[in-house]
Amino acid sequence: MRLTTFWERMAEQFGAAYADSFARDHVMSELGGRTVNEALAAGWEAKDVWRGVCAAVGVPADKR
Repeated sequence: MRLTTFWERMAEQFGAAYADSFARDHVMSELGGRTVNEALAAGWEAKDVWRGVCAAVGVPADKR
C-alpha cells in the first residue's frame, strides 16, 4: 500500500482533521505501543499500520 492510499483511508475513516490527530496521539498495542506516525517513522509498512488501525478501532471489513 502506498502512503497516499494509507492517508486517504485514514481520512475516509476519521475525517481529514481527526485522522492527523489520531495518527499523532493515539498509542496502539497493535502497533507495538506506538502511534501511527511513530510506526511509519520506525519503518513499518503502511499496509501493516493500516491493519493495526483497523484492528484497534474496528474498521468494517469492506473498508479494509
